[in-house]
Amino acid sequence: MKKLFSPLLSFGGLLVAAGCSGPAKKVEAPTEATPAKAYPIEQFMNTTKIGGSSFSPDESKVLFHSNQTGIFNVYAVPAAGGEAKQLTDSKTNSVFAVSYFPADERILYSSDQGGNEIAHLYLKNPDGTVKDLTPDAEAISQFTGWSFDKASFFFTSNRRDRRFFDLYEMDIRTFQPKLLFKNEAGYQPATISDDKRYVALSKTITTNNSHLYLYDVQTKKTSLLSEHRGDVQFQPMTFSPDSKHLYYLTDEGNEFTYLKKYDIATGAKEEVEKAPWDISYSYFSRHGKYRVTSINRDAKTEIKIYRTADNRLVQLPTLPDGDITSVNISDSEKWMAFYVNSSKSPSNLYVYNFDGREYKPLTNSMNPAIASADLVEGRVIRYKSFDGMEIPALLYTPQGTRKGDGLPALLQIHGGPGGQTRLSYSPLTQYLVNHGYVVLAVNNRGSSGYGKTFFAADDRKHGQADLRDCVEAKKYLASLGYVDQDKIGIMGGSYGGYMTLAGLAFTPESFAVGVDIFGVANWLRTLNSIPSWWEAEREALYHEIGNPRTDSVALYNKSPLFHASRINKPLIVLQGANDPRVLKIESDEMVAAVRKNNVPVEYVVFPDEGHGFQKKDNEIKGYQAILNFLDQHLKKRKPVYKPIEG
Repeated sequence: MKKLFSPLLSFGGLLVAAGCSGPAKKVEAPTEATPAKAYPIEQFMNTTKIGGSSFSPDESKVLFHSNQTGIFNVYAVPAAGGEAKQLTDSKTNSVFAVSYFPADERILYSSDQGGNEIAHLYLKNPDGTVKDLTPDAEAISQFTGWSFDKASFFFTSNRRDRRFFDLYEMDIRTFQPKLLFKNEAGYQPATISDDKRYVALSKTITTNNSHLYLYDVQTKKTSLLSEHRGDVQFQPMTFSPDSKHLYYLTDEGNEFTYLKKYDIATGAKEEVEKAPWDISYSYFSRHGKYRVTSINRDAKTEIKIYRTADNRLVQLPTLPDGDITSVNISDSEKWMAFYVNSSKSPSNLYVYNFDGREYKPLTNSMNPAIASADLVEGRVIRYKSFDGMEIPALLYTPQGTRKGDGLPALLQIHGGPGGQTRLSYSPLTQYLVNHGYVVLAVNNRGSSGYGKTFFAADDRKHGQADLRDCVEAKKYLASLGYVDQDKIGIMGGSYGGYMTLAGLAFTPESFAVGVDIFGVANWLRTLNSIPSWWEAEREALYHEIGNPRTDSVALYNKSPLFHASRINKPLIVLQGANDPRVLKIESDEMVAAVRKNNVPVEYVVFPDEGHGFQKKDNEIKGYQAILNFLDQHLKKRKPVYKPIEG
């Protein structure tokens, strides 16, 4: 819930013992003597972004999406390995793979218009013809899964009421949607039982507190399953294959979320699985042979697969090093598709055969022109903040760094405000490190993944306590012995962009430069103009950040726009013209206000982007502009690469 201001695609007292344990780690300068070869941004962006996975009915192919052409399109790759075939050819709007149809080669995909987030579901036939299955121009439709009998699929849409998402069932013979659950109270439909009788719902109270409900399709009755006091999270996950139990996540009585199940017949609740970190999700394979659990372990993902017959862990072979994510088990339960990603390697799609215990890669998304040895692995560190709270962060140091080098550095702040920077591949991070910048990606208080106390520690303190964590991060960088403390900037996207502007406005002498990517400048405008489809989370957002009707003074005080006269350091701002979350006018006004200070300000607007990058050409333009700006103002030299216009 605290991720409402996270970019869509690019780029987040009591000490939490397990999440922030151990002393702060002092990282010594690397000993490599040879600097890495420097690559232009075009080389880094020649790396392909991919995602999604759906097995074809005969399980001979896997559907996914890729931005190989410069914009996301849908592809199919043989499960046995081989060349991927492009199935869509969009030149304007990104297209994301949803699923193959159950018994034929038709596919479902999702797409919006220019990043406006009003996504529709489309049917593409093998002959190339396309049909918009959810044609309301102003309504968002989101696929939620196939029915067990495969005669229909479920989706949510705000077509009836722009504020709330109803649950529909789409018959794939007629393509006429049927309203399954009419959402009039701000619920979030989550999962449907295989017998179609039950729908699990959640309802957000605050960003730290929620409720769990069960809707009976036959009786039309909605039952509250989560009576509690205080701040407790409840998140429905899945029904058991026999539709008798609802599995859900909660942090009730615990610092981290864990898995429980609810017996629908008796009302009994039982703990299923716990870990010393947050369990992120858990689900069953189609016939219930396996249960998959994902654990958010210190900025990396740990996957566990259980045989449900005896609840024993499946012994997987040693998989490639990195994050194992997006695990998808085929309907026959013989195959598993998954992604592997690390700080030095972008996501690649793999398949694993349970019978043969063999896996193979299906994609190679890294640009072969970039040597892996020239990339830098992120390292988890921790440092003490102003009040003694330990703050986790990821440190990236250029190859060949030595003590006394006096390198420039950047704090990289995630979106959210409750996001988390993880040990995954970022072309922007690697690009900056490759060109001589130390990068420290800060998971300041309020970040997810480190327990509920840490997660709530920034509530109503945005631009204050979390910003002080960033100021202390600057001190940590200066202590390393190879960073020039006068050449440390701050950079972030979305909420991280807000933190950048807040750092320049509220601690004007702390950071040498700022890089704001789609960042909030005026909380009063942002909270008054949030999209209608956020209605279910509106009050929770107000509770965490502030209500523009009743907290206008506090929101004014934490909005950088109204304190722009204090900014005296160079700033670059990147903004999508179609952004529905942070309106372009916010960046327009911020840039104009800072320019009145006779401070260098660069402004790059992308007319065909929303809240985050979806087009590779725009990323190239934006990231090159960032490096040129940093080279000019931190390294005090003319840009090596051609200047960016716009």
